[in-house]
Amino acid sequence: MQTNFTEEQLSDPLVARSNKILRACVHCGFCTATCPTYQVLGDELDSPRGRIYLIKDMLESGRDADEKTVKHLDRCLGCLSCMSTCPSGVDYMHLIDHARIHVEKTYRRPWQDRALRWMLAKVLPYQGRFRLALLGAKLARPFARFMPDARLRAMLEMAPKSIPSVSRNDQGQVFAPIGEKRARVAMMPGCAQRALNTDINDATIRLLRRAGCEVVIPEDFGCCGALTHHMGREEEALHSARATIRSFLAAGELDAIIINTSGCGTTIKDYGKIFAGDPMQPEAEQVARLTRDVTEFLDRHGLPEGQGEGLRVAYHSACSLQHGQQIKTTPKSLLTRAGFTVVEPENPHLCCGSAGTYNLLQPELSGELKRRKVATLEATSPQVIAAGNIGCMMQIGSGTGVPVVHTVELLDWASGGPKPRALAEA
Repeated sequence: MQTNFTEEQLSDPLVARSNKILRACVHCGFCTATCPTYQVLGDELDSPRGRIYLIKDMLESGRDADEKTVKHLDRCLGCLSCMSTCPSGVDYMHLIDHARIHVEKTYRRPWQDRALRWMLAKVLPYQGRFRLALLGAKLARPFARFMPDARLRAMLEMAPKSIPSVSRNDQGQVFAPIGEKRARVAMMPGCAQRALNTDINDATIRLLRRAGCEVVIPEDFGCCGALTHHMGREEEALHSARATIRSFLAAGELDAIIINTSGCGTTIKDYGKIFAGDPMQPEAEQVARLTRDVTEFLDRHGLPEGQGEGLRVAYHSACSLQHGQQIKTTPKSLLTRAGFTVVEPENPHLCCGSAGTYNLLQPELSGELKRRKVATLEATSPQVIAAGNIGCMMQIGSGTGVPVVHTVELLDWASGGPKPRALAEA
């Protein structure tokens, strides 16, 4: 794609990077075939190629974002399926990130949108605030159908039936390995996940300890910055990311940093580029190099001995894992090695519609994507659905009666841990 940025514009590192990305696009349109929103809406402007044109025009002209551009960019899930498909290697992830930063700086949204986005940014990344919000949503959920705004209804309906108690395992401490020590790792406890499902971290710690790992839970850990980063709120995202980097570095010498929420993992692995040119770039790159998805680490390190129950598991590959981190077969192979029968739905590359805050900001589109994803998963006749991201688990779980668990919960169970709560209560 030909671009015409001025030398002055190209002096901005973000513009220079976006210029390089735009020039890589050859307009082939392969991305439209795998874009979830294009599949639903059929509008070229709701495909990666269409959005690339909108972004180019906005950035190249140096103009403020307008309503039309914002509408189509907001509809992008950021699932990155287009990047897995693109034959030219177009780095859409960093292009849409730049566009969202530009939108946040130059476009004044209607007050309802501003209020909702402010609330999400100030509540979801903070465990205590999120727990209070979930409690309020749980109490108000019977009145959801009377809410005129679909986004408010979506927020109320997201609240789980029960809110787990605070887990002591999520607080700063060190867990000794079971048996011979083979590695020293830090585990990111997450933010929203600690309020929604404490079983995931508990299972991860047990599994890693059985695999001979000393597990460090960093002190004073908050949000990694992924949520605000994808909303274009860059100052807030960088503030959270700096705190995350300091927490990991304070943990001492590590063999790996373990992430069990793939949306966070994709962002942390990108810290080196996010902090490009920043004084903290060397530390950011160090953390990014050490970061591993829990399945990625266990595949190299080795699973603890054990044998699963042979259940039929439909595996949902989170977009942030298969497209963002290009980890596609590893979780399935680990589940198979642990004794489970693994099946995969039709069109596994398509998003379930969760995508961070997308299901709250775009509930109609998200709901249609959820309906399609649940239908393909249930068509495999599973006894349980497994995923590697809490957002996907919540999204899919709200649309099916099949138990939905994290991949590590099944691996933990197969190697001597307790039966996953979702299965035990089914």
